[in-house]
Amino acid sequence: MDQTHASSPLAGAVHDLATEVVLALRSGDHLATVCGAAGIDEENRTGIAAARVIGADLLLPSVLYGRHPHPGDVAVLDRAVREFPPKPDAPAATAWSHWHMISTLQRFAPPPPGATGPGTAVGTGTGTGTTGTYSEPDAAWLENAPWQSFTHQLSVLAPLAVPAAPSAVQRAAADRTVDLARGFVRAVRRRDWLQAAGAGRWLAAIGGEPATLGLERGLDFVELMGGHDPRVTLHVRAARLMAEARAR
Repeated sequence: MDQTHASSPLAGAVHDLATEVVLALRSGDHLATVCGAAGIDEENRTGIAAARVIGADLLLPSVLYGRHPHPGDVAVLDRAVREFPPKPDAPAATAWSHWHMISTLQRFAPPPPGATGPGTAVGTGTGTGTTGTYSEPDAAWLENAPWQSFTHQLSVLAPLAVPAAPSAVQRAAADRTVDLARGFVRAVRRRDWLQAAGAGRWLAAIGGEPATLGLERGLDFVELMGGHDPRVTLHVRAARLMAEARAR
């Protein structure tokens, strides 16, 4: 663990997991284990909490490269879903993050026959999955949110910005690309690199940003200034991979 960035055991574990995701995104190695490289397994309580923070991005290399994830990573994400379900009064972003974690698990291990849609079961093929229901949360609150708040919430939900993962959040982002572009510029000016990276990831995922934005150069600047945080680099790298895929 890089103690330089570890203000607490949880912060250190989040840093390590995000770093390993970035390394896997750069290498494209489908055999790599993100959690194993970070020294985390499904019995590591702090590591499981860190996986809940990283969310579905734990499996992002597999999502973007179209490869099966390492079973150990699937087991850790499954454990995080079961150990840290959102409370009834949890913020909407937390509910959406949880829903997307379940959806991503089912992307690689579909629910059993008779189940319908993401969130109907947490079946991971690891023998540790549990069954339950979790419907897609409401996203109406995003429709009329001020563009500043909209960008903030979307950056928190940046793990949902992936290909072939339709959701009400993704549709809201596609309907408000100009607001996201404004938010991206605002975050850069405020030196909020994590928010800028998350907003830039959304813009790269959905396309349609104003040509005058200069998203590619903007992301380069965000990584240069905020790349000491691997979560920033994770979003920037994801944005680049999606932009490259759209250009092909």
